[in-house]
Amino acid sequence: MVGTRHEAIKTAPVLHALHARGLGPGLILTGQHPLLDLAAYGLDRFPHHRLQCPGRTDPQAHAEEVAAAVAPLLERTTELLIVQGDTSSALGGALAGFRQGVPVAHVEAGLRTFDPALPWPEEDNRMAIDRAAALLFAPTEVSAANLRAQAAPGEIHVTSNTGIDALRSLLGRVPLPRLSSVNERPRLLVTCHRRENWGENFLPIAEALLHLEAGTGLQIDVVLPPNATVAAGMRELLAGRFGIRLLSPLDQGAMLAAMRSATILLSDSGGVQEEAPALGVPLLVLRGKTERPQGVTSGNMRLVGNDRDRIVTEVQRLLTDQDAYTAMAQPRLPYGDGHAAERIPAAIVSWLGRGAEEEEERLTA
Repeated sequence: MVGTRHEAIKTAPVLHALHARGLGPGLILTGQHPLLDLAAYGLDRFPHHRLQCPGRTDPQAHAEEVAAAVAPLLERTTELLIVQGDTSSALGGALAGFRQGVPVAHVEAGLRTFDPALPWPEEDNRMAIDRAAALLFAPTEVSAANLRAQAAPGEIHVTSNTGIDALRSLLGRVPLPRLSSVNERPRLLVTCHRRENWGENFLPIAEALLHLEAGTGLQIDVVLPPNATVAAGMRELLAGRFGIRLLSPLDQGAMLAAMRSATILLSDSGGVQEEAPALGVPLLVLRGKTERPQGVTSGNMRLVGNDRDRIVTEVQRLLTDQDAYTAMAQPRLPYGDGHAAERIPAAIVSWLGRGAEEEEERLTA
């Protein structure tokens, strides 16, 4: 199941590894991001079925729409349905599998903030999937411990995060950014797309960026989200400032290059939280809680929420305190070693093999 750009990025390494093992995976594309280009992620080689289920304002209604559209596609020959992460597409696919009696595997299982409102609906989505999935692929021991505490009935495997696999694959194909000159302005790269920062909740973030642009000499690059309504609100608040550039959504390679050349990252993205520590770029997270606390523990990121003063203070601290900056800029891998695409297919092959043995024993009994 793939519905969004980030799902495509994180699913690609697993699909290629499954194909290499001769398992012949196919794709169901929900259409949550309608213009998803499979070739951009190397997924065009796989058989696929495109649904017409674009994202909706009501994510729960979207999940039910996806579930209804997916259910007829789960023929009796479907041995396993793999869903990634915590989107409404992932939940919809999982619901279809549960209702049709098709086993579900959850990649990136066990992430928790322990607050249903932060983020909503993602926290509810991943808990619902984890409660009934047959295979639970936890990226870290912390995530696996969350699943055990929940008494999740599925088979738990600690695999590393597939996003790190994708990052490792892409690093060799993205040119290194040019070296900055001593006179070049430091650069702040900003992404902001989560519901908790929509509308009025984005106002203090915008105020912080305007303050920093006026008072620090920063070059601020803001990557606008694909959601046209949210992007329009951001343009209204930030357009026309000399030190702020508003960028159209970037593809995977361009985004990675932008991250590598940034001085500081400011983001509410889960993918950026995984990639920034590996790249050694300090990250200030525009959220009050995170389901990826390992990056905070490793020292590569700090939570600043949408608090105007805290954002300004933390950015200024990193610009003026070289020791603090250096401590956050050490490359680390708190989310795994980038070998998830080896571990996940191996676990699936083993699980499918056991199922085939049990079926043969039943038929010959």
